[in-house]
Amino acid sequence: MTSDRLRDLLYQKYFEPTKHMEKRYIGAEIEIPIIRLSGDATDQEIAKKIAWEFIEEYGFSPAGYDKFGICYSATDDNTGDNISFDCSYNNIEFSFGKEESIFPLKERFEEYIGFLNGRFLEEGHILSGFGINPNYHVNRKDFLPVPRYQMLEGFLLRGRDWKYPMYLHPYYDFATYASASQVQMDVDGEHLIETVKAFTLAEPVKAVLFANSYMPEVPDLLCVRDLFWENSTHGINPHNIGIFEKIPESKDEFLDYIERTSIFCTERNGHYVHFKPIPICEYFFKDKIHAEYYEDGVYTPMDIVPAEDDLKHLRTYKFEDLTYRGTIEFRSCCTQPFHDTFSVAAFHLGLMDKTKDLIRILEEDLSIYHHGYSPGELRKILNGKKWPSFIDLDGLRALCGKVIALSEEGLKERGLGEEVFLDGLKERSKTLVSPARKMVDRLEKGDKKEDIIKDFAGM
Repeated sequence: MTSDRLRDLLYQKYFEPTKHMEKRYIGAEIEIPIIRLSGDATDQEIAKKIAWEFIEEYGFSPAGYDKFGICYSATDDNTGDNISFDCSYNNIEFSFGKEESIFPLKERFEEYIGFLNGRFLEEGHILSGFGINPNYHVNRKDFLPVPRYQMLEGFLLRGRDWKYPMYLHPYYDFATYASASQVQMDVDGEHLIETVKAFTLAEPVKAVLFANSYMPEVPDLLCVRDLFWENSTHGINPHNIGIFEKIPESKDEFLDYIERTSIFCTERNGHYVHFKPIPICEYFFKDKIHAEYYEDGVYTPMDIVPAEDDLKHLRTYKFEDLTYRGTIEFRSCCTQPFHDTFSVAAFHLGLMDKTKDLIRILEEDLSIYHHGYSPGELRKILNGKKWPSFIDLDGLRALCGKVIALSEEGLKERGLGEEVFLDGLKERSKTLVSPARKMVDRLEKGDKKEDIIKDFAGM
């Protein structure tokens, strides 16, 4: 492997799939906690049973089994929709086949949730729209017994042992109780840099609108999911997670950035192995890597020699993540209350062809910008429960309103009626109340957690 060869392979993986599009397709992934209404731990046997009933009811084809023969992933051959358990048997995930409009996704989501919650409620459980399972503190924290997830468990648990100057939080099992709403959209290579810049600048606004992961152990944050990723072993190299603190200004700069993202896992001899994160520009020039695999609670060391095929395991978790499919995946939003589930997809879709205007609005803003803070610092501030005095609240309301209005304009130009999915965000922009802030306010007023859970499920 030479430096030129590596650069060429990275270009082929990330940039060649981007294309000029006649149509824009949307993909959505929605992770959902399975919550026991009594406040006790999720009964994972009930979760497995009902998921299998769903697979049989809708004729999905099994796509993955755990080591005990339990089907944890299945796909609809017609729509491309997939249902799976995400990291643990406490979370269900829907990955929808791509569509040209949000409406077919909404219709199938509502049908799926209607069936599942009909059954879960009979068993004292419910699916509801939270970025953190409200019963996370009592749930089992074991990862799915499949090689990839066991690798992930072992890698995250190494946060207890590896010594770095950075702060590593103690929530090593966060993947078993955190849920996200992610959107993938085709991106035109000609507008890639502009798109990354626009949505990076918009991240503080998204913190205001979409925060929905509150946990009492971290009481100052309304979106603890950012902390989970950034201060875990995933965040040892900050190029792998979160926001672009240095926004690339050209494809060459973007490629420079990708070269300095880290690889932390691959496959050898039938095992998923992990190792301390290594920038990909250094990885292939090492004689061997001290790796290990984690199975059944035991770490087994294994030295490996880097191979070109390992590049397919280079994976990052940026808020604006360029994928090998020629798409940008937007990863910073928590799962939303079900009545606003597709507000995430609509918000991003409406802005995709409005990036120049979005950049202008954000660069001209004085309510949060131009006070000495970067977009990443502003997102951290606005993820907090209390905001500093320099923030102009009226100006912030106006800024959120302008961004939502721009998204609405983009959706109206599509002519499909998708702007209705922004209605809930319009109210949030006026009140500056995200779902997490609403939850905290209701709990402080004495509302029952069970009532909030049902409300967030649309009941």
